[in-house]
Formats: sequence, structure tokens, C-alpha cells
Amino acid sequence: MARPSTPLLTRERIRSAALAMVDRDGLDGLSMRRLAADLGVRAASLYGYLATKEELLTDLADEVLAGVDSSGFTAGWREGLTGWARSYREALAAHPNLVPFLAHSPGRRPQALRHADAVHGGLTGAGWPPRYATMIGASTKYLVVGAAMTSFSGGFADDVEVYVGRYPNLSQAHLLAGHEEIDRDSFELALTAFLDGLSRLYDQVARPGSEPGVRSGSEKADRSRT
Repeated sequence: MARPSTPLLTRERIRSAALAMVDRDGLDGLSMRRLAADLGVRAASLYGYLATKEELLTDLADEVLAGVDSSGFTAGWREGLTGWARSYREALAAHPNLVPFLAHSPGRRPQALRHADAVHGGLTGAGWPPRYATMIGASTKYLVVGAAMTSFSGGFADDVEVYVGRYPNLSQAHLLAGHEEIDRDSFELALTAFLDGLSRLYDQVARPGSEPGVRSGSEKADRSRT
């Protein structure tokens, strides 16, 4: 029998099948054995492309985070944070089952580190002290991950009988399940309030025009505490 013109497996094909499995069955549903069965190969075949399941998950994380935009800081720190937060939430919300893995600290994941570097550099370049830049990056991540992990509106039963007569302030809660825009608008409300608060703080602590990489004594002390 003639050899196939293209390999049965590629890293891209493995990654695509694995992401589909996580989307369908969750992180606990992903195993190299089940993935191999989905691909019609033996599990041992996968290890010619990926050494461990952790390496596979890192590949998936990098693929998902590739769609995040952290390039907007040239237009200003607020514009940069807004674009990063919105695209970050969109990327995570498209694959909520992967969020627990993505929510971990950047570690050694290349895409996560690239975004962390761009955000920190964009903030410090705009005059935020390094300690504040670190906290702003972390706070934005808390907001995004929380918004991506669950649906507020989808958490309410669409049966009015659950609420009527028992929870008088939730008489319309049964209608929320059909209004997914509540989740988007709630995120936008939280993001705007967060950015407005940062704008006021910026006037107090930022050093506009300071050169990235040049630290005063107080900045060095701040950085040592991050």
C-alpha cells in the first residue's frame, strides 16, 4: 500500500482535537489515551509530538492567547488596558473549560509572558510606578477571568416558580437566562468603573514622561515588594 502523502498526525491536528475535547468534556475529560482514540491512533503515537499532557495544555493555552491584543498601549495606558481586557475576556470566554489552566500565573508559557511583558511595559512607559503596574495587571486579570469563567445571567433558572412568593426582589430573575448581553454589559460596567478609578489614581502616583528602565529610589523600593 502506498504511503500517505501527508502524515496522519501533526501537532496542529492534535492541538485542534484536544481543544475540542476540552471544550466538550472539560479539563478532566482530556487524557492522552482518549485523545489518541479520537484521532484514530495509539496513545504512544502522540508522544512523538508532545512529551507530556502539560506540554499539550501549554500549546492549547498559547493558541487561545494568540488572539489577545496587548498592542494598544501606544495610544495610551487606558486604551491599551481596554483593548487587552476586552480581547482577553473574549478569548477566554470562547473556551471557558480551559480557563482554570489559563488562570494560573504565566509561568513559562510564551504567549502569557509576551502579554505580561507588553502590559507591564505599556503601563510603566506611561508613568505608572512598577509596583502599581504589577497590581493593575493582576487586577485586570481578576476581572477578566471572573467574567470569563461563568455566566451571571445563565446562572438563573428560567422557571418563574423558583422565585415567585419566595424571593420578592428576584421576581424577574427567570428572564435573565435569555439575556446573554447582561454578561457583556456587566463586564463593560465593571471595566469602565475600574478604569475610571485608575484614572483618578494616575493623577496621584504616576510619573508621566519618565523613561522606562530608570527608577527613582522609591520606585526601586516599590519594585522590591512586587
